[in-house]
Amino acid sequence: MAAYPPPEALAGFGEAVDALHVGRAAADGINARLAGREQWHVTLVFLGEVAEERRDDVIGAVNRAADRATGRPELSLTGGGTFGRGRFTVLWAGLGGDVAALRALSAAVSAALRKARLPFDRKPFRPHLTVARPGDRLPRETIREDVEALRAYQGPTWTLGEIALVQSHLGPHPTYDRLHTASLTSL
Repeated sequence: MAAYPPPEALAGFGEAVDALHVGRAAADGINARLAGREQWHVTLVFLGEVAEERRDDVIGAVNRAADRATGRPELSLTGGGTFGRGRFTVLWAGLGGDVAALRALSAAVSAALRKARLPFDRKPFRPHLTVARPGDRLPRETIREDVEALRAYQGPTWTLGEIALVQSHLGPHPTYDRLHTASLTSL
C-alpha cells in the first residue's frame, strides 16, 4: 500500500536530489541506486506476495481503510536520514505535516488487512520516501553530507487524496505498478 506525492510536490524535491552526492553520482554513471522519480512513494504497509485469488480481498481491505479515513492529511517532504549501514545503507526523505493522520491511515490499512486474514509486514510504520540505496558505493562522508542537505529540505505542502495498491518488482532497478487506487474521504 502506498501514498504518492503529487508532481508539484516532487518537482522541487527532484532538484534537491539532483544536487545531492547520490544524484550527481547517478548522473555521472555511478550506480548509487537512485530511486526513479516516477517510483517515489511512501509505503503505508508492505504486503509481500499475495496470491492472485486473494487480490480482490486486498482491494476490499484498501477500500474499507480509505472509506474509514478521517480526512485527507496535509503533508510535505521534510528532512531525511538513513536506514542501515555499510552495503545496506538507504537514504530517505522524511514527511512533515499531519503525520499523525498518515500513521492512523497506515494503522487502518493494517487493521483491514488483518481482518481479511491477509499477510503483511507488521513492522512499525516509519513514514519516509526512499531516495537511494547507495550502500557502500559512495563514501560514508558523502552520504552524511547528503543527510545534512536533506535535513535542511522543506518541500511544499500537499494533500493526500488517495492510496494505492502497488505491486513491487524488486531487483537492481525496482519498479512499482499501481494495481488499484482508493480515494480518501474529505471531511
